[in-house]
Amino acid sequence: MSPAKKKTSAAPLTGAALVKEVSRRIRAARVLWDAHQNSACRGERQKAMELYETLTPEERKKVPQVLRLWLRYRSEKYFGDHR
Repeated sequence: MSPAKKKTSAAPLTGAALVKEVSRRIRAARVLWDAHQNSACRGERQKAMELYETLTPEERKKVPQVLRLWLRYRSEKYFGDHR
């Protein structure tokens, strides 16, 4: 039996789907953070940041503010470049 293969999407996410995926990844990172799984949280946060940086300013406003704050400020203290 061969290992499971990851599905690759044919087209990159855009618009509302991208905003939804960014929000999902930030929420997943927060759950891992609350469970004290810091290395897993770091990976999920990094993926969320990479997607977040592709958003336009209008799309960024659609991400809930509490998630934006956690991603940019609070988590930067623990996962910033200085770490």
